[in-house]
Amino acid sequence: MAGAEFVTGIAEPAQLPVIGAPEIAFAGRSNAGKSSAINALAHRNRLAFSSRTPGRTQQINLFRLRSGALVADLPGYGYAAVAKKVKRGWQDLLWHYVTTRPTLAALVLIVDSRHGLQALDCELLTGFVPSGRPVLILATKADKLKRAAACVALAAIESELRELFEFPPANVGVQLFSATTREGVAEAEAIIAQWLPATSQSGAMSRLGEETELGN
Repeated sequence: MAGAEFVTGIAEPAQLPVIGAPEIAFAGRSNAGKSSAINALAHRNRLAFSSRTPGRTQQINLFRLRSGALVADLPGYGYAAVAKKVKRGWQDLLWHYVTTRPTLAALVLIVDSRHGLQALDCELLTGFVPSGRPVLILATKADKLKRAAACVALAAIESELRELFEFPPANVGVQLFSATTREGVAEAEAIIAQWLPATSQSGAMSRLGEETELGN
């Protein structure tokens, strides 16, 4: 994801760009470390805005990779210091995108390793995993746990997945991740690269981001 550049923010489904390049979505609860994970993978400090205040990502932010593919930073769900109606609007936008976007190739789910999968994480997984598209769960903030505790946290998430689906889903991977120490960054980069094979060399995928394509 090095070289990613911000394209546009999407506040409602009608603003989504025309169908073209493959997209990878980053989702997670507010304050799980989603923006920090995106910044670490992009080798940028402030590509995605991170904040001490949960719920700062209030729209779908699109970033274009050098390959022409897009990364979608989805609104954080769960806690946010806003009116319930506003928060519901974000979550409806997220759900619409995840369940209807034909160019959505894969999902990166950000989960705080100290808390494991929460109800809304499970809801998102049960809606997306059966599609067969790949999912990578990043158990973030691993640096805040001692090594033994981090391994226990990882095993707990894997156990929760088995309970959720009654068998380990083949299209879901789980790993520890820390934007602070960069643990797991290289591994996650390699997985994401496999999801988007040679889109720039093939020329088959159009590069999005021009104003006419985005409807701006």
